[in-house]
This record gives sequence, structure tokens and C-alpha cells, in this order.
Amino acid sequence: MKYLVMVQGTQADYEAMRGKASANSPAWSEEELRTMFAYMGAINDDLSESGELVDAQGLAEPAQTRHVTLGDGGKAVITDGPYSETKELLAGYWVLECESLERVTEIADRVSRCPQPAGAPDHPVVIRPIMDGSGDI
Repeated sequence: MKYLVMVQGTQADYEAMRGKASANSPAWSEEELRTMFAYMGAINDDLSESGELVDAQGLAEPAQTRHVTLGDGGKAVITDGPYSETKELLAGYWVLECESLERVTEIADRVSRCPQPAGAPDHPVVIRPIMDGSGDI
């Protein structure tokens, strides 16, 4: 079965990773960034070796986001980010082919333990089954 495993983040998190602290997150050092990337790289390597990795990507910061909605008269309304009303957005994801929900939960638990600076916010790791073409999970 395929699953989408998603990590959440905020604009402040991306800025903290560039060394800009805020009330919501301490600044990351270069060493902390290297440690985080090495940790996530090891997860990707393990998932690739096990044959469970279908795709994995980090996403650009929320400030580079664009929302397109249908406005009055059927015209598109385009709004650039970030969005103050949005607390967390998708920061990255994995598409995994796993034999069970228990297995993908083990992987999400490992992802949730990614090293980060003391005081950095903990964001959820979200698991969603991917429906097949028939509408079944």
C-alpha cells in the first residue's frame, strides 16, 4: 500500500534554518543543518535500500507559495504567500510503498526524531494512505 508521509513547517522555521531566530524558533547553526540533512539522508537511503521509497522531496519556503482560488465571476484570484492565518504548511514529503500502517508509522516516528536545536518547535509528521485509481485505499 502507498502512503504519503508529510512533515509540517512554518515560514519562521525556514528563516531559522537560515540563521534568523524568532519568538517561534531559535536560529540553526551550520552544524545543526548538516546534522539534520545527514539524518534525513540516512532515512532516504534506508528506504531506498528497502524498496519502500517511491519519492521524497523538500518543498520551498511558504514565502514562495501561491494560492489560486476561484473568485467572483469565475476569474482566478491569485495570492502570494506567506499567509499569516496559516500556522503550518507542508514542508516536505515521502511517498512510500509499505506493507502496513504499522510499518509506515515506525518510519514516521523515526522522521519525528530528526535532530534540531533546543527550543525549536515540534511539528507533526502526518501519514495519509494514498487511494488507488479505483477510489479504494
